[in-house]
Amino acid sequence: MPAGSPDRGEGGGVGGRPSTPPVRQRLRRRIGRTMVPYLYLAPALILLVVWTYRPLVQAVQLSTYSWNLLPTAPMKPVGTANYERLVELPAFWDSVGRTGVMILGLLPFTVVLPVLLTFAGRRIGRRSRAVYQAMVFAPFLVAPVAAAAVWRWLLHPGSGFVDRMLGSDRNWVYDSATAHLVIIGITGWQLLGFAQLVVSAGVAAISGDYEEAARVDGASSGQIRRWITLPLLSPTLVFLVLTTVLLSPTLTFPLIDSMTQGGPAQSTTNIYYLLWEYAFHSFDAGLSAAAGVLLFVGFAAVAGLLVWLSEKVTFHDD
Repeated sequence: MPAGSPDRGEGGGVGGRPSTPPVRQRLRRRIGRTMVPYLYLAPALILLVVWTYRPLVQAVQLSTYSWNLLPTAPMKPVGTANYERLVELPAFWDSVGRTGVMILGLLPFTVVLPVLLTFAGRRIGRRSRAVYQAMVFAPFLVAPVAAAAVWRWLLHPGSGFVDRMLGSDRNWVYDSATAHLVIIGITGWQLLGFAQLVVSAGVAAISGDYEEAARVDGASSGQIRRWITLPLLSPTLVFLVLTTVLLSPTLTFPLIDSMTQGGPAQSTTNIYYLLWEYAFHSFDAGLSAAAGVLLFVGFAAVAGLLVWLSEKVTFHDD
């Protein structure tokens, strides 16, 4: 080795220390570490854009046109005329009111009864509890169209099981006074098992230390459920309210289409079924798209309020 030359190790650095990586190599490593999470999220993001945001943008665009769904018919731009025409239709506001009544009617099935069934199930042994939960959850697995067929048979006027049990001769499905209640009852019957499963998971996630500490202080079972379990369960209950608001109109659609077709006298036509009628019965794609956009905005506002409330409840519990 020539005199005065620096001692280089295997790494090529001075004194055996590895040489500093080039700037470009360090930049590539940094970019690679930054991009890895987005690469994992890419499939979900692509599906979200293709199946959610792209149709939403197309629906907003379609709501500004007048079109009868025929490929050969021209699409005429009308601006906001579809929205102005929609808010002037009494049928639109009637369907919004029925949707609100339906959501309120389903809340006992998705919030109140699941809590009561979960508390009652805690008194059952483990093996019997599994059978109990399976029986409650089973209706959720029934296809809505199959459920509609079975319930039409059960509610058949005169000869149906319900009329024979009550000793009546009422046409439950085709009576405007009871048709909407029938749709709410069948939908609640199907959602009850799912909601009870969610509540059971929420109760299981609550630490048993709270109950033990309360019993040491002399609290009864009722006091523990009222002042400890229910407040800690409040985020789960808010989630169930949000699920009911967002999914119930969609879940009732196959029942309405199979059993009542929106009747009698439009008594079961909610907002989802109405926009379907505008599109495929009246062949007014622009009006249907306008109803869908208003529905999206309204439900987004309600969902935002419930999410904000859920965060407040969770923060309060912490």
